[in-house]
Amino acid sequence: MILHIATFRWKDEVTEADVAALTEALLAMATNIPQIRSYAAGTNLHLRPAGADYAVAAIVDDAAGLDAYLDHPDHKAVYENFIGWMLAERSAAQLPIAEGSFA
Repeated sequence: MILHIATFRWKDEVTEADVAALTEALLAMATNIPQIRSYAAGTNLHLRPAGADYAVAAIVDDAAGLDAYLDHPDHKAVYENFIGWMLAERSAAQLPIAEGSFA
């Protein structure tokens, strides 16, 4: 299994309402992509100094599942409608995980 993590830093003009709308769109998107086994998206709690403004974590079975998720029309629509204009900086990583490691 693969854990895909993406972090984002927003442009200064992004509002809380923009982020709330993005979160709603991402969570709805995740329910339409069968390759996603588990999904979380939200604003960074900033429990430690620095860090990104926002993060997404998705668990998929394999590289083909990751491609299916990232190339899915619903994912592309969320990127075009929200993330594209909001984004100042993005970072991502994929980690191998054992099945059952995350709910």
